[in-house]
Amino acid sequence: MNIVFLDRKSLGKDLDLERFEDFGSVTMYDFSTVEEARERVKDADIIITNKVPMNENSLKDADHLKLICVTATGINNLDLDYLDAHNIAWRNVAGYSTETVAQHTFALMFYLLEHLHYYDAYVKEERYVNDKIFTHFDLPFHELSGKTWGIIGLGAIGKRVADLASAFGAKVVYYSTSGKNHDLDYEEVDLDTLLATSDIVSVHAPLTENTTNLMDAAAFRKMKKSALFINVGRGAIVNEADLADALEQEEIAGAGLDVLCEEPMVEANPLRRIKDSNRLIITPHIAWASIEARTRLMDIIYHQVEEFLQR
Repeated sequence: MNIVFLDRKSLGKDLDLERFEDFGSVTMYDFSTVEEARERVKDADIIITNKVPMNENSLKDADHLKLICVTATGINNLDLDYLDAHNIAWRNVAGYSTETVAQHTFALMFYLLEHLHYYDAYVKEERYVNDKIFTHFDLPFHELSGKTWGIIGLGAIGKRVADLASAFGAKVVYYSTSGKNHDLDYEEVDLDTLLATSDIVSVHAPLTENTTNLMDAAAFRKMKKSALFINVGRGAIVNEADLADALEQEEIAGAGLDVLCEEPMVEANPLRRIKDSNRLIITPHIAWASIEARTRLMDIIYHQVEEFLQR
């Protein structure tokens, strides 16, 4: 078997992937454009990729191709009709990052809730040295216990966040963007109710026709001025210009994002103008990427290839 990794660096350079040589010859490329991919997969039997579009443009010369493994849950980069027509199997991976994405959700939330940027800077800038009082109260913060946490998208990650928020003493409400996920442990509400009543709103939904631009100016206006907004779902669920306006006009208290409409971030992104880290934190799509989650991901991919070849 000829196995080709098209964007190996998207997995992190700290993972050892040599075991894939168990299946045959392995060629790894750090990144690939569609044009580069077309040449690189000509002799491939198996492709392992994350972001490279898999369609006629990239695959038309791949006469030996049998399997594509996507190192992610989303399959929007796969032209399923093309793959089916050419008898090319595909696999994706679900559930590998539930714990780490839920953990990162809370990291973003607590960073904002407890004004950690401000207090760290207060100490690092030497303002705490020889201060007159042992506690500095300038930016008061609140307990999570007793607050309402609204979850948009109650899949596996949303459910895990709900369980953790509940353990902290928060009241959890949720809105199912698909209308398919229901949970008797938590209160299901419509989106308007969730936005109006929640102290924290977090997004854990996939990008669909129903969720694209879901969080726009009208949505942010419905939220409490004291509310925090967290998005670890997909960037295009949020209208970034409207979010920037909402932060500048203090329609919400703060936002924590791990996903953007265009990644890496582009110069034209309106959120670049928000420099106040007490109100906005953006991490570069790392919520899924703990060592444990990435190791789990590639364990699953390895066994997918193994199972496919043993058929």
